[in-house]
Amino acid sequence: MNQQDLDRIIEMAWEDRTPFEAIKFQFEITEAETISIMRKELKRSSFNLWRKRVNSGISQKHKQKRNPEINRFKCSLQKNISMNKISKR
Repeated sequence: MNQQDLDRIIEMAWEDRTPFEAIKFQFEITEAETISIMRKELKRSSFNLWRKRVNSGISQKHKQKRNPEINRFKCSLQKNISMNKISKR
């Protein structure tokens, strides 16, 4: 796995509303593998804060905690990103 993919996985894992299923869909890694990456790449205190937040009621990282009406991984209004350029609507 290259550094760019690793950075994107960490970024997605930090986002409260990005479920583990989205990370699995995009990078084909499980929740356990994501946790392992976060443990390896973050400082211990940062990892502990992240795990505490993921396991709290605030985070929607787990599919069963999400509103069942949400069936997509990104906002329908979110712009598509192609290479380093943001495409126009």
